[in-house]
Amino acid sequence: MNQIKTAIVTASGKGMGAACARRLHELGYKLALLSPSGSAVSLAKEFGGVGITGSVTDLRDIERLVNETLTRFGRIDALINNTGHPPKGDLLEIASDDWHLGLDMMLMSVINMSKIVVPEMVKLGGGSIVNISTAAAIEPNLKFPVSSVIRSGLGSFTKLFAERYASQNIRMNSVLPGMIDSFPVNQELLGKIPMQRYGTVDEVARLVGFLASDESSYITGQSVVIDGGMTKSV
Repeated sequence: MNQIKTAIVTASGKGMGAACARRLHELGYKLALLSPSGSAVSLAKEFGGVGITGSVTDLRDIERLVNETLTRFGRIDALINNTGHPPKGDLLEIASDDWHLGLDMMLMSVINMSKIVVPEMVKLGGGSIVNISTAAAIEPNLKFPVSSVIRSGLGSFTKLFAERYASQNIRMNSVLPGMIDSFPVNQELLGKIPMQRYGTVDEVARLVGFLASDESSYITGQSVVIDGGMTKSV
């Protein structure tokens, strides 16, 4: 008898995180959700899952999330690392504390979650980790300096993780959204998108669902751009 798979989605109270949770629910996953507000708890109740109010930057919160997931479902098959938006500002005017916050939010959270979740995936014989990153990780943008810098490091970590754990059937990939409809429309940026529209959170969620599932079983260590053709990197 096949076991029902379980997925953890962080920062899943709204926007891309909530859309990813809904998509995984459609695909039949049991869910454990985390967000700083109570919205992830409400969404988890809707899906019959685990909901935690907390932050990916707090080790105690992510440990509690993982422990409650294992207590309730006994397994973790997929982990979707999503975060809120990091601080922005003029490049050299951004405070040191804000750079460190960005590091904790966007890179250390992935590393810390991986340390806790990977041993459980090893027991299962495999698993999939998907990081929500940004297209600015491959084409840095002065409008998003902290995100551009830190998430380029996340791309390197994703490659190293894949090399280390591919033989144990544990995959890691990053999704790099461009301008998505969870952001207010910026007409200047809109004009730079060949498709002449923002992407939708549901389009991002479908890609995440694919990378989390066995449909993408030979894909690991990749940074997959979903940006309507905006970036020009080869």
